[in-house]
Amino acid sequence: MRLALDIGNSRIKWGLRQNHRWHSQGALPTIEWPRIEALLHDHQEVTEVWACHVAEASVAAGIEAACAAAQIPLRWVESASSAGGIVNRYDKPGQLGTDRWVALIGARARTTHPVIVVNAGTATTIDALSSTGEFLGGMILPGLTLMRQALHRGTAALPSEPSGCFAPFPRNTADAIVTGSIAATVGAIESLAQTLTAHESSEVYRLLSGGHAETLQPHVKMPTERVTYLVLEGLARLMES
Repeated sequence: MRLALDIGNSRIKWGLRQNHRWHSQGALPTIEWPRIEALLHDHQEVTEVWACHVAEASVAAGIEAACAAAQIPLRWVESASSAGGIVNRYDKPGQLGTDRWVALIGARARTTHPVIVVNAGTATTIDALSSTGEFLGGMILPGLTLMRQALHRGTAALPSEPSGCFAPFPRNTADAIVTGSIAATVGAIESLAQTLTAHESSEVYRLLSGGHAETLQPHVKMPTERVTYLVLEGLARLMES
């Protein structure tokens, strides 16, 4: 059995995989990373750990120590020029965030259609993948929560955590902030989708993942699919290739 870890700024997503299927999956706050030690202790049949991370170096060091204590090999996945059926067209391929890279590999494992890959977490990344498996480029935006917090920090009276709702015509401040953050993110998604549609001359799919994917999905044009643990799907493809 192998353990896959997607170590983000806010959450660690994990999955136990055996015989080409997931035995179990879950998530925990990144600050609670020591719980990975308990996971390894409870699943002593784990023979290898594959991981990607964008969190603080201290978290990665802690994971390394936990694996070393359990005498389990740990492999950190790095962005590359090509892997998992994907060609990386980033100017400097190694500088592409590993979560973005592995999510693209996960997307390719699900579809050969041209696709916009959205990971909506602490930051929101929006990436374009061609039908031939080329990562063409993408965007990085503040996540929905960061957008709202930025308004709070930069103004005198706007709340950091508005309890509003999306509305076609927002008529109060809380609704205006929530609607604005969603509309800005969806606008970026659809802008890149239009560019990819013109490039590919065919229908473009949208894959949504991350903690805010459920919030965004009702507002994104079809065809759209939400994948709870897309980076783990990419790690699975790499582990089994």
